[in-house]
Amino acid sequence: MQRRRFIQNTALLGGLTLVDPVHLAASPLKKQFPVVRTPKGKRHFESTAIEKAIGEFQKNVKDEELAWLFNNCFPNTLDTTVTFSTKNGKPDTYVITGDIDAMWLRDSSAQVWPYMAFVDKDKKLKDLIAGVINRQTRYILKDPYANAFYDDPQKKGEWTSDLTDMKPGVHERKYEIDSLCYPIRLGYNYWKSTKDTSPFDKDWENAIRAILKVFKEQQQKDGPGPYSFQRKTANATDTRSLKGYGYPVNPVGLICSAFRPSDDATVFSFLIPSNFFAVVSLKQAAEMVEAITGDTTLAAELKTLASEVDIALKEYGIVKHPKYGDIYAFEVDGYGNHLLMDDANVPSLLALPYLDAVDANDPVYRNTRKFVWSLDNPFFFKGKTAEGIGGPHIGIDMVWPMSIIMRGLTSTDGEEIKACIKMLKSTHGDTGFMHESFHKDDPKNFTRSWFAWTNTLFGELLWETYQKQPGLLG
Repeated sequence: MQRRRFIQNTALLGGLTLVDPVHLAASPLKKQFPVVRTPKGKRHFESTAIEKAIGEFQKNVKDEELAWLFNNCFPNTLDTTVTFSTKNGKPDTYVITGDIDAMWLRDSSAQVWPYMAFVDKDKKLKDLIAGVINRQTRYILKDPYANAFYDDPQKKGEWTSDLTDMKPGVHERKYEIDSLCYPIRLGYNYWKSTKDTSPFDKDWENAIRAILKVFKEQQQKDGPGPYSFQRKTANATDTRSLKGYGYPVNPVGLICSAFRPSDDATVFSFLIPSNFFAVVSLKQAAEMVEAITGDTTLAAELKTLASEVDIALKEYGIVKHPKYGDIYAFEVDGYGNHLLMDDANVPSLLALPYLDAVDANDPVYRNTRKFVWSLDNPFFFKGKTAEGIGGPHIGIDMVWPMSIIMRGLTSTDGEEIKACIKMLKSTHGDTGFMHESFHKDDPKNFTRSWFAWTNTLFGELLWETYQKQPGLLG
């Protein structure tokens, strides 16, 4: 599977110098913290504001291991995954996920998101994020149904044989609602943080129109629409059933997502966390369009769709659970069928407050939170060293650090946040970095040594905790 990389205690990968396990055995981690961050001079991008934040954190946080982890993880996206330049006089940024040389619309947005808090202190960082927005606009215009792209617009990669409308320069064409929401989220918050409107030109407006068109098509009111996807694979989650269109849905106003944020196929195409995300993103896009371009007609269309999806979520997205009461379903089909679970990848049900989709104190969310962080969620795993949510992408008993981080970022309980950080600190597998997943009983059994999204997200949790509740860091 394209994003699955089982790498355990690798010595060197993609510019990351990892820790020699033999050395660690002789020198306990609690006493020695080897240099594992990419050396200065070999980093892809350096930000004075981020380096200053790292220095401040290391100076004021007494826990040496957390200070070490923050230095390794928070700048990992900048150190290893970004390529910044200018194109036609505008900032242009290509962002790989880590060990896969392709740019996901979702991952690239999430990877640079934690740096948004520093754009007013570092113009270079501001330009870097503007460059991500510009690059994403070009990708959406190239193919709004695709989720990942190559830097080379003519490159044909490993998934060229997929049965879908593959174009040169597209790495993968798995249609996912969140792939179109994340660029809006990034652009909206960039605009709010900087007041800079330069990335939001006519191309950007056309990209918003393309997103709106896809979302309307994927309400499937007039049939399944133009998108289908099949892959020759033994992995059922890596392809779509019924000639690539998936199981039918009852067109109730929700938007279909062929795949989840994990890049796994949906069972029922109305993916509830992603529909929540779409409501937020459509409203944000409408606000931007109205304020920046003055196109009140397009803004009204965006708001109308947001309202329609919001109403449908309230009617079809809530299920009464015999133990937890009213909770949000993970997927539904509009016919009354539903899937109760959660997946670690964001958007998830757990992450809804992080995406500004629901209030953290919303009663249905509180019930859902209890459900997803329990053994009643089929993809919640509790082991000797950790507990957390995984998903079908890697398989049973593999906890994703992303779920533990997201639990901390959405928590209103200091002790819960502290417990999440403690668990993350103990499960980096003696590498100094976070991973895609690890076995619930053995953190050294992990996947993807170089997964920048989780590294930077962990840095976001540590920095936010340091800013708001520094006492939780020890």
